This record gives sequence, structure tokens and C-alpha cells, in this order.
Amino acid sequence: MRHAVREALDGLDGPAVVLGHGLGSVIAYDVLRELDGRGPTVPLFVTVGSPLGVTEVRDLVRTPLEVPVEVTRWLNVSDPRDPVAPDHAVRSELDPADRCQDVVATNTGEGHHAIGEYLRTRPVRDAILTLFGEGPEAAVAARVADRTTERRARIGLLGRPGGLARADDPRRVATRIDRLGRHHPDVRPVDPDALAANEPAAVAAAEDVLERIIGTDDLLGVRYLEGGVAAARAVGRVVIREEDGRVAGHGTGSMVSPELLLTNHHVLPDAATARNSQIEFDYQDGLDGRPLPTVELSLDPDRFFQADRTLDFALVAVRATPAELARFGFNRLHDAQGKAIVGDFVTIIQHPGGEKKQIALRENRIVDVLEQFLHYETDTEPGSSGSPVFNDQWEVVALHHAAVPAPERGELGGWLNEGVRVSRLIAHLRGQEYPTAQRPLIDALLGRDAREAVRIDPDYTNRAGYDADFLTGHQVPLPTLPEDLVAKAAVNRLAAGEPAYVLPYHHFSVVLNKERGLAFFTAVNIDGAVSERLPRASDHWSLDPRVPDGEQTGEAVYRDNPLDRGHLVRRLDPAWGTTKAIARAANDDTFHFTNCAPQHADLNQNETTWAGLEDYILNNADTRDLRVSVVTGPVLAEDDDPYRGVRLPRQYWKVVAMVTSSGELSATGYLLSQAGLIDGLEAAAEFSYGAYRTYQVPVRRIEVLTRLSFGDLTAADPLGTGPQEATATAREITQLRRIVL
Repeated sequence: MRHAVREALDGLDGPAVVLGHGLGSVIAYDVLRELDGRGPTVPLFVTVGSPLGVTEVRDLVRTPLEVPVEVTRWLNVSDPRDPVAPDHAVRSELDPADRCQDVVATNTGEGHHAIGEYLRTRPVRDAILTLFGEGPEAAVAARVADRTTERRARIGLLGRPGGLARADDPRRVATRIDRLGRHHPDVRPVDPDALAANEPAAVAAAEDVLERIIGTDDLLGVRYLEGGVAAARAVGRVVIREEDGRVAGHGTGSMVSPELLLTNHHVLPDAATARNSQIEFDYQDGLDGRPLPTVELSLDPDRFFQADRTLDFALVAVRATPAELARFGFNRLHDAQGKAIVGDFVTIIQHPGGEKKQIALRENRIVDVLEQFLHYETDTEPGSSGSPVFNDQWEVVALHHAAVPAPERGELGGWLNEGVRVSRLIAHLRGQEYPTAQRPLIDALLGRDAREAVRIDPDYTNRAGYDADFLTGHQVPLPTLPEDLVAKAAVNRLAAGEPAYVLPYHHFSVVLNKERGLAFFTAVNIDGAVSERLPRASDHWSLDPRVPDGEQTGEAVYRDNPLDRGHLVRRLDPAWGTTKAIARAANDDTFHFTNCAPQHADLNQNETTWAGLEDYILNNADTRDLRVSVVTGPVLAEDDDPYRGVRLPRQYWKVVAMVTSSGELSATGYLLSQAGLIDGLEAAAEFSYGAYRTYQVPVRRIEVLTRLSFGDLTAADPLGTGPQEATATAREITQLRRIVL
């Protein structure tokens, strides 16, 4: 037999795939070792049901056990119940071990050793197909080869000081920093254009954030482990079965909504395979080292099944009640950008080789980001297909689907992993049509992402701000400050014109009092004809990098107390435009701390007429073009109560300007008092809750309170003009129809 194998190899002119079964694997191994580089290249050496893991057998072959020189990849597949292969692992005995993979199979043939059963297993079949450019790993191998030069350049940058800020696209790096701010309140956005231009300040700021949070010395907060426990609970072993019930292989899957499981297309390629298969939760050891009781649930593709071969994913319903599934939770998918860049560490929770749940922890870095895929270095094996890939914040960044040899095997220890980017999966799912019965299931998966992700564009040069010519036929400029207040205004370091203290955003502007850390005023244009009713996102407020942190009131003031972050410009007021993307950008801009004022929770949570003023005027007044301009701000009084270094306003004002259908300019003023509400916030005693009241007041009275000048708006006020109006009695607005327009 040895002679026949040797003759067959000697007679080849090109590469060969060598497969050995049982004792045949021992002979094949011994012959390949004997060749010692003089034989043909063997890109794939497959041993099935091999006794090479048995010590007594190893003693009969060339030792120590090594991967033959000719072999690029060694795949060792065995069934633990196979009597010929009682010790199924050989990788741990090999040098170099990274060129070998041990895979556990489940055979139902006689004695669990039948060659036919082994050849039917998915790992063997896929490995051979891939070699001929047909398996799921063939396209991955091509992408890996195509990106070799770029990947090595990125890995080289990661090894240099400050390389994290340079190893990926500047805009992607800036977006990653912005998203890190969701988890680290002290993180400030970085301008991507300044980063691309290699401006020292921007590069230094990016390096500081990334090295501090990503380039860690492996010291992480305990919450990292707590997050991992929760994430792992939703991950299970996919048991792939043939129609007759025989186990064909294993994969990994994760619950990604209350009822849907995500895995790979090559794990569950069609509804028929899913219908025969199960998901097995808690296939792992407990804290005492003993196996936990497993929970095996059937899949329900008739209720929901969606798969795509190109993106290699399958999404399927689990046949169980919500109560049965609730204990496992789910790992929510987010399509927000900024979850991962080159140099980020990733963690994979998996069932490698179909074995008990394991975790590939740390020293696993992203080395390349493609349009649809991530490439990363980490330990995975067949059976890991379908595993969720997490960043350090336990956000799912990719769906693991393949590991392939890296060209020349130099920079990554010989292997490279690829995962499908979650944002691309979600984009695909959003583009599909679903039957009525399936929509609640897909909405549960995608619904929150429609509301998710306040994404502030870090490029502040593209914001036009408030438009004084917005109202047809009339100009309504920003209020002007007297000279002594100009000296107190925060200066926009990126200002392209005058006055330099104006901070422009999308469809609105802010003028900030740097001494108080709050806005003198905000001014917004509202276009009711093209407005978007965008759902509310989870709040994520950001400091504005155009002014120093110390001139803004940030997160510290709002922590652990009844104060709300109150929008001055309401988030939906600037949310308009010819596309939803324009409206979304303006909506998200309202989540700057410069547009925020500390307000007692009751102000935002109680029903008041204050919140509905703009909508009422847009929808009920005799307005031309459904357009209004609104100026809003706090009354910054000298006797406002101090709290955590900030004096808290007790009153707020608003001026609304519109053009009537006759072409006339109309301006109305309003005042909201919360006096008596913000008493003793630092004390443990009960707070003093005052009643909110909205008043319509002359615009001139607001000028007196704020010392701002509103120009022609005072003459357009229907409450009248003249010096006496500054002290006129205010009209309480108990119902919006009481407004005088």
C-alpha cells in the first residue's frame, strides 16, 4: 500500500488532494513525511476516522508528528464514537499547528467509521469544493489574495505608534470615534477632513481616543465580562440534519430578535434543511465544570425564512413560545456605521467543530475592511460558521462564515477569517418584500434600527445653519447681542464669516453664552411641506468640537438627578428636506449639548401647550408655504440657582415668525416659567414641583428679559407695539386656540 501511494504521488505533474481513511490515513501521512519536499504540492490533506491521534499509532510513524512539507492545509475529521479514532485530535501534537484543523463529525453508519459517511460530512465536502473554486470558501480565498498588499500595509501601520488612527479610512475612523462616544461620554468627535489632511491636532486627538479605548493593554472593565455572558446566552449550536434525521453537520447561530435566529446560508441553505434542523442552547459547561442541561428547539422556516448565498446568511424563525425564548435573550443587530475599524479587537462566541460553546477572546484583530466583509485574525474551526463577531462594546459587527489560508501564510500565522458586515445584512433585509404575516417578525428585527443611531456628521464644514431669507418676501435675521454680551459669546473656531460666534447646524443655528455654558438663543427654519416625522432614537448627546468643552454644559450636569436634557430646537423642527437623509442629518444635529438646556423632568413629561406651539401655528394659522422661523432660548437671569457649576434657568422664551397668505410678516412671543421647580436638587429632601404655564407676551417684553434685539419682529407682533408693551400683562395660553396671530 505504501508503495502504491508513493508511486501515485511520484507520477503527478501538478498539485494533489490526498485523502486517507482509517489506517490509510497513517500510510498517507508517512509517505508524505518521507517525501520531505520532493513531492507535488498538496493544498489539501484530509484524514477521516484516523488513529493518528492515538499515542501507540504515532509511535509507529515518523515522530515528532509534523505537518508534511508538501501540505498546505490538513483537515482531520473524526466521530468521537469511531472505535478506530478514539483520540480524534491531532492538531495539538503538530508543528506548525496552525496548518491543521480538527473537526468533529457525527456519523450514523455502521460502527461510525464508514468512509461514505465521512465523505458526506459538510466540512469534507466544502473543503474539496473550495479547492476547485466551487465551495463557499473559494470566493473568500480570492478576496484574501486580492487584498494581500493593502492588508499587509494596514497591519504594518498597526505596529507603529499612533497606527490605529492611520490604518483605516479617515472618515471611517472619525465615525468609529463618534460611535465610541455612545459608550464613553468624554469622547469628542474628530473632523474626518482634518484627519485626512493629516492635521496634527486631529491626528493627535484620534490617536488619544483610539489608543485609550481600543489599543488597550488588555485591561477591560468588569462590565465587558457581564456583557459577554449576556451575549453568549443567545448563541447556540445548529444541528444540521438530513431528511431522514441523520446529523449532517453543525454550525453556530445566534438569536438576533425575540424570535429569529441568524446563521450562514451554507449552514442552512434552504427552508427544507432548516425544517429538519434544530438549534441547541446551553450546550456548554457550567461554573462547576459539569454540562448544563441543553435545550433543543426546532426551527420554523414556514413561519419565516430568508437567506442569501452571496452574503452567506440565513435568518429563520425558531419554533418556540416567546416565554421559552425569552430566557436566552438576543443580540440585536444595528446598521449604524462606526462599529469597527482596522485594529479593533473582536470576540467570537462559537461552537467550533460542533463542540461545546467556546469563545475566541482578545488578540483577535480586524486587519481589513471591505465593502461587504471584515477580515480578522482569530481562532475558528468548521462548526464556527454562523457565529456572531462582536466588538469590545458587545455590538455584533459581522457574521462569521469562513476561514481560509492567507497568501504565503506570513502575516497572520497562515489563516485569515472573514465575516459578513452586519450593516450589509440589514441593508439587504430592508430591501426585501415580506408577506403580511412575516412583517411583525422582520419589524421586530429592523424596527429599532429605524429609530437607532443618532449619527452626528463629524464634518462641520457642510452646515449652512439658519437662513434669514427663509420666509417668502421677508428677511428675518438672527437676533443681535449688545456689545457686553458679544464678549460672552463662545467663538466658533471654524467660522467662515461674521459674526464668528454663530454655530451653524443643518437648518438651525446656535449662539452660546460661554460663561453660562448655555445658549443665548437658537434659531431654526421649519418647512412643514417637506417635513419628516422621524421616530425618536435612543438619546446620544455630543459636545460640539468647534468650541472648548469648558464653554458647554455636558453630561455631568444631568447624571443621577431629575434633570432632563431639554431640546431648545425641537428635534423634528429642522427634520425636513428633499430626502430622508437630509432630514435625518438635521434631526441628529439637535442632539448637540449646545442645543440643550437643563430642565426638570416634569417639563418634558407633562402635557403643556409649550411643546405644541410651532405645530399649531404651522397647521392652523394662515401661513404661506407652511413655513415658520422660530427663535428660542432660556432667560439667563443673574439670580438663577447654581447647580454642579451651572446656573439653571427658570424661564424659557420663544419667538415664532411667519408670513400670512396676504404676504404680511407676523411674529408672536411666548414665555414658559418653571420658577419654583428647580429647588434643592443636591438635597435628599423632596423637590419643589411648580406648575408650568405658557404665556403669550409681546416680543418687546422678551427683548427686555434677554437684552436681545429682534429688529422688525417687534413691529410685526399682533399684540401691538410701543414702549408700554414691554410691561403688558401676559396672556396665559391654556388652550392653543387662545394664541393671537
